[in-house]
Amino acid sequence: MGSDSSYKYKKVITIGIVKELTGLSERQIRYYEERKLIFPERTPGGNRKYSFEDVELLVEIANKIEDGVQTHEIRKEMLRAQKKQNPDEMKRKMIQGQLNAHFGIRKGPYS
Repeated sequence: MGSDSSYKYKKVITIGIVKELTGLSERQIRYYEERKLIFPERTPGGNRKYSFEDVELLVEIANKIEDGVQTHEIRKEMLRAQKKQNPDEMKRKMIQGQLNAHFGIRKGPYS
């Protein structure tokens, strides 16, 4: 994650904007979150915040669903891809997930 592309990973986009960018309904977006395919952060008020990376992932998920791929198959594919990630990035995500779980924060791939 270089400094020139760090904006891609910042969770600053509201669900309303994500709806407009992806063409998905709020219900679809929430469903993908329930199925642990997408992991928005939450503001102190409980509002979801997404990154540009999340928007790209949502479009990819929607295309796969349209092609008949089941959500559990997409999740398995995502887990396989995660295992191939840079070990430092994977370690960071695991630690963040443990912290989130400990403090009851609902965000990240391990929540």
